[in-house]
Amino acid sequence: MTEEKRYSDMDEQELRTEIARLKEQARKAEQLGIVNEFAVLERKAIMAAAYLLDPNDFKKGEVYRIEGDPNVYFQIDYLKGRFAWGYRLGGDKYTEALPISMLRPLKEGK
Repeated sequence: MTEEKRYSDMDEQELRTEIARLKEQARKAEQLGIVNEFAVLERKAIMAAAYLLDPNDFKKGEVYRIEGDPNVYFQIDYLKGRFAWGYRLGGDKYTEALPISMLRPLKEGK
């Protein structure tokens, strides 16, 4: 039995390889119609991608776009590990946590 390495213990190349592997597995699960497995694999890829980013690049009080959720914005209250805690603008202001890999700066032209 092989022990899985934690994302925090992986170097950049290992993380990129893991993300590619997870995305390929997710693609296959989607083709087979295994929706639950697809969702889990996609979320794992998002989490692995968070370890490629520097949490110090994300600032408390700033607003970011949420990847995959057009026209929805997220304001960061605080960061803990690879998660940004805050709330979505324009809706109910309940606190939630998103992996930093899901956040995009407003200044990006995308």
